[in-house]
Amino acid sequence: MPYVNIKVTREGVSKQQKQQLIAGATQLLADVLGKNPATTFVTIEEVETDNWGVAGEQVTERRKKGL
Repeated sequence: MPYVNIKVTREGVSKQQKQQLIAGATQLLADVLGKNPATTFVTIEEVETDNWGVAGEQVTERRKKGL
């Protein structure tokens, strides 16, 4: 029973894009590991950019700089 947790910044990921991520992750586990899609769980968490950091900075501040 695989469980996949995808985390993305909360920046307008659409319902359709989330569905594609869920379908793609499920299919990847089926193709690579032979896992049953019926028992594969995928969750998507959206994280505020103030709560996500890279290179020592909040993503919010990096976006302001165009990074």
